[in-house]
Amino acid sequence: QVQLVESGGGLVQAGGSLRLSCVASGRTLSGYSMGWFRQAPGKEREFVSAIGRGSINTNYADSVKGRFTISRDNAKNTVYLQMNSLKPEDTAGYYCAANRALIATMTARSYDYWGQGTQVTVSS
Repeated sequence: QVQLVESGGGLVQAGGSLRLSCVASGRTLSGYSMGWFRQAPGKEREFVSAIGRGSINTNYADSVKGRFTISRDNAKNTVYLQMNSLKPEDTAGYYCAANRALIATMTARSYDYWGQGTQVTVSS
């Protein structure tokens, strides 16, 4: 079993940047694909980005392409989400997730392990 802890959220003005981190414990991160999802109040959880084992592939939601970058450092058991040019519509709780798939997937139901989330608030 793998435990995930997110950090790096906060309040930022539109156009600003944040970097989210997700640290894994209990298992070596290299054996997992990792995803980031977000959920705003009153809305369903939505896919943001994902990265496969060994960074074999990356996926991004259309709404964040060109602004967000996912990366992983297996030596630190950490996956990152660099978020630039933030918009008020990016405001949400951000969650990282893990599964054993080789290729990163974009559906929440395919992930087995979830963190508790970190809040991102973008002011206009």
